[in-house]
Amino acid sequence: MGWVTAGDYEVALESGKVVCRNAAGRRLKSVPTKLADDPAVVGLRQLTEWLERHERQCLADVEKWMVRSLPVPFAVVAGVWPDPAWQAALRDVVVTGPDGEVAGFLRDADPERGLGLVDLDGDTVRIRPELVHIPHPVLLADLEELREFAVELGVEQRAQQLFREVWHRPADLDPESTSVEDYAGGVFKELRFLHGRTTQLGYRARGGDAVCSLREDGRAIEARVWIGDYDGYMETETGPLTWTDGSGRPLKLGQVGPVAWSEGMRMAAALYAGRDIEDEEKAA
Repeated sequence: MGWVTAGDYEVALESGKVVCRNAAGRRLKSVPTKLADDPAVVGLRQLTEWLERHERQCLADVEKWMVRSLPVPFAVVAGVWPDPAWQAALRDVVVTGPDGEVAGFLRDADPERGLGLVDLDGDTVRIRPELVHIPHPVLLADLEELREFAVELGVEQRAQQLFREVWHRPADLDPESTSVEDYAGGVFKELRFLHGRTTQLGYRARGGDAVCSLREDGRAIEARVWIGDYDGYMETETGPLTWTDGSGRPLKLGQVGPVAWSEGMRMAAALYAGRDIEDEEKAA
């Protein structure tokens, strides 16, 4: 981006930060205070804020496609690829074919040439699918091997895919049960602390529950953890983890798919991790 006149100075954006130089072309350590309200400086700072929001939204959308198992039209991926924010969010995600087999790590998306991937042999290949599948890591059969291969390739995913924490449903659980107690009983001195942690982690607080909205096998599912719906200054604790269908009806554990199970456990564990450890240590 070029330099823009601001009074007797010029300003520009550099690595997401407003920089300034004087009339002689000498770079200054900071933007002079008297330029704080200059339209050019204000505009650049607003642009910086917008770009930051845009980057966060792109990353959130890619992770939503993965968590909700939403195949994305190839034309959409190729269309957004020139945008650096979208490219950073999509680069190096694992792409699979319709059969669930790993096709490779995404490195390019061109409307004419198709997707550019690094396959599991380390070779660059091109494919042109109608839909791009970005699978949840719990669905990848060889996840540990893929993680090792990614380290060898120097892969750095912005989207949490390969190195996302995953939970597999135990084989010995009671399929007729409707709740998991593993992360229940995490004490918080005040309800507002737990509510704050819920939203900070990116979940919604609704009707006394922390809620993670998902889609699996084409159906809407919600994972829920009770956090309390009373006075925000009262003590509370995390409740059991449950799942409901799109109508709000409780699901039996045997009806919960692998993605919904993993994401529900991930939410419950993250909420529980913020509990009041100090009181636990005193009790012990």
